[in-house]
Amino acid sequence: MSAPVRFVWLAAALVMLLIAGCSGDVGNQNVHAVYDPATGKLVRLDYDSDHNGKIDTRAYMDGTRVLRIEIDRNEDGRVDRWEYYGPDEKLQKIGLSRGDTGRPDEWVYLQDGVTSRIDISTRGNGTIDRWEYYEHGQLARVEMDGNDDGRVDQWETYKDGHVSTVAFDTAHRGKPDRRLVYGPDGNLAEVDTDPTGNGQWRKVRSDQ
Repeated sequence: MSAPVRFVWLAAALVMLLIAGCSGDVGNQNVHAVYDPATGKLVRLDYDSDHNGKIDTRAYMDGTRVLRIEIDRNEDGRVDRWEYYGPDEKLQKIGLSRGDTGRPDEWVYLQDGVTSRIDISTRGNGTIDRWEYYEHGQLARVEMDGNDDGRVDQWETYKDGHVSTVAFDTAHRGKPDRRLVYGPDGNLAEVDTDPTGNGQWRKVRSDQ
């Protein structure tokens, strides 16, 4: 189920809860509501999406407002997807556990429902070492920390869905000093160098 569809379902379930004034399961929808015993405010909705007796989706609530949703898609007892919602109840951020460890190693940031950035811990250790930036939902550039020293050492730019340039920091100064330039056909067009790292590129090879 996609994020927007899931949110619509939760909103509908919440309306059912409020109308019925329930404090437990809702009909045959396998929804269970949890309330704060002190305030009576709704704090969580538990959902068994495939009706097998296992809770696989939990929506954390502030009364009628969704704060975040945690999903165990493969039902191994560990959360593998986290969804965070803003004050306007729009989905802002998604956490994913690509390594199925119960901890997020990829974060997807959205603006108006469109991906704007993805942060990835490629080693699965919680340290982000790959940053993907999107424009109008399309990959525009990528930054990477290949040696895990906390500094970016590889930069990629994209145009029309294809890699345009790849630059490297071979001197470990935090600045690119070698660059590969690709043509519209995806083939390597030239190799540039910038020994000082000051942005003054010099062509050292051309394949055109």
